[in-house]
Amino acid sequence: MTDQELKDLVAQTFKGIQELRISQAETSEQMKKTDEKLARMGIHLGNISNNQGDVAEEFFYNSLEDKKDLAGVHYDFIDKNWKNRMGQIADEFDIVMVNGKDIAIIEVKYKAHQSDLEKLLTKKFDNFQLLYPQYKDYTHHLGLASFHINDDLKEQALEAGVIVLQRKGDTLETFIPKAA
Repeated sequence: MTDQELKDLVAQTFKGIQELRISQAETSEQMKKTDEKLARMGIHLGNISNNQGDVAEEFFYNSLEDKKDLAGVHYDFIDKNWKNRMGQIADEFDIVMVNGKDIAIIEVKYKAHQSDLEKLLTKKFDNFQLLYPQYKDYTHHLGLASFHINDDLKEQALEAGVIVLQRKGDTLETFIPKAA
């Protein structure tokens, strides 16, 4: 290889490296813009999800607050978004209904999933008992309220003794577990 050929090869290599650096900088800038867009989309989707949850909670709360009856039990008091913390345990309960001997704890979901039922039966119920010991002698009723719940999950909830509340048009439809 001649000196000129070597110089030409080095020049081409150097030019290629410069072009690669420019291309990498452009790609990096584009990736930064894409990351920013994805972050904004994530926030937007999170807001949509929160809004749907808020709509479901408002519907079920307003429907129950009107009569304060659930599964044949009349309640004197209904409230929403009970929050409490004790040490490392903190939780929020979507709807709570109380009379002198019964308490209903209702978890509201826009679309109910298996994990929602499992969480209600275990973590939510356990946390409620720890966070609100003043209700330990009350009869506890658990409810799962949802705009959409598949038939299998509804059956599992009812078999577990959980009251299922569904939206039916502009009204509320309640399914009561069969007595054991």
